[in-house]
Amino acid sequence: MASAASERRQAVLRAIVADYIALHEPVGSKSLVDRHKLNVSSATIRNDMAVLEAEGYIEQPHASSGRVPTEKGYRAFVDAINKVKPLSVPERRAIVEFLESGVDLEDVLRRSAQLLAQLTRQAAVVQLPTLSVSRVKHCEVVALTPARLLLVLITDQGRVDQRNVELAGPIGDDDVRQLRDLLNSALVNTTMADASEALVALAARAPRDIADPLARCIAVIIDTLVDNRSDRILIAGASNLIPFTSDLLGALEALEEQVVALRLMANLPALGNVNVVIGSENTEAELSKASVVTTGYGADGATLGGLGVLGPTYMDYPGTIQKVAAVGHYISHILVGEDF
Repeated sequence: MASAASERRQAVLRAIVADYIALHEPVGSKSLVDRHKLNVSSATIRNDMAVLEAEGYIEQPHASSGRVPTEKGYRAFVDAINKVKPLSVPERRAIVEFLESGVDLEDVLRRSAQLLAQLTRQAAVVQLPTLSVSRVKHCEVVALTPARLLLVLITDQGRVDQRNVELAGPIGDDDVRQLRDLLNSALVNTTMADASEALVALAARAPRDIADPLARCIAVIIDTLVDNRSDRILIAGASNLIPFTSDLLGALEALEEQVVALRLMANLPALGNVNVVIGSENTEAELSKASVVTTGYGADGATLGGLGVLGPTYMDYPGTIQKVAAVGHYISHILVGEDF
């Protein structure tokens, strides 16, 4: 069982982190006594701060200044968050109404990125559903010109991808309909991860009169969709990082290229959970002075994509965790058409 002194030092650490997040300036012992009901003297607080500093939870930027949390201090603060305060009824209603007004899944996710950036005042990242776990709902084939086709692939999660196919020569309406039927016979209800095998098998049994256009369609689907692992990322609120560019310039530049944003979504927590990575815990060097809060969204127990925010290490962790979790929760409900 923790001693009274140990519990008090934990309370002092929580107070220092909370005050630094709120004020962005070093925290002194007198201000802690004035703002928090710690029921001890300033001298006792100074002793506790000395212990916390020796243990690496806080540090003193200058000889005459107060203390600021270290990454270890932030980690202890986050790990001690047992319960996040739920959103108020008006907040929940505003989120639901904003997201439910999206015209399709991609619009909902775009709105989610905008909403997260606005709610947290940080950079928001939202990943479109990963194709590998989506199932094909329909493949439409449209003749744009006599020798050019448009393939429209629709997944069960509402994702729509379009690709052009250049043909060796003109194709008739009957052949276009036959192509559509053959592609749907191979693709409908298969995951994109299993689509390659189904398409290769289809090519092997293709009718001779449409073998060439079918082969071209199959090549486009496999090359640009099935084998494409760089799922799209939506980013909003990058300008929110501008005030922190001295610390987050590398992160801002990396986000613009989307490479780092994709990697942020590579190791998502289980559905319903939130992951917090602080400073040098990030494997990306560009994020060594940033904190990242992520969660997944999905349906039927399967994670289809992720979302999160990126900001300075002195972000409002309880508030950010609360908002990221809430938006992920509502996206999952929208995916399966459940009421809130």
